[in-house]
Amino acid sequence: MVQQFKEVGPQRYRETFGRYFEDFVVGDVYEHRPGKTVTEYDNHLFTLMTMNTHPMHFDAEFAKSSEFKRNIVVSPYTLALLIGMSVTDCSQKAIANLGMDEVKFTAPVFAGDTIYGESEVLAKRESKSRPGQGIVTIRTIGLNQDGVRVCTFVRNMLIPARGNAVEDRVGNY
Repeated sequence: MVQQFKEVGPQRYRETFGRYFEDFVVGDVYEHRPGKTVTEYDNHLFTLMTMNTHPMHFDAEFAKSSEFKRNIVVSPYTLALLIGMSVTDCSQKAIANLGMDEVKFTAPVFAGDTIYGESEVLAKRESKSRPGQGIVTIRTIGLNQDGVRVCTFVRNMLIPARGNAVEDRVGNY
């Protein structure tokens, strides 16, 4: 998490988060903390909010007959959790998420698992059509408490250069 402080007055500072385009270095890896212990409530709420009716996510009796013997966490929750974990390090200043590729769920997540994330900067380039902005590509992986990789994805983000972020134009940021 990149935490910076902006002087807003004499002996007065405001914290800011995120990276400008210039702050990303290809090959750098950002470990996202804190981790999140997934609860049964998290899984049930996300499943119901997204109308995912597969009983593996909310019917314990059904899940007992599966190879896992218990409910598994709905995979889009794992993806959303990892995106959220990466915001302060990678996309807090983003103008837009441009897309995700190579999304893979490599191991099941269960209620009680603690998920940790990390993102590696794969590429960056200045935008040809949007001066003062650039495209940053990261690969994010999610690991459970035992170090087992549970999810990976590649994300492209439009990131402002220093002085070009929304927060640079809003007085109370």
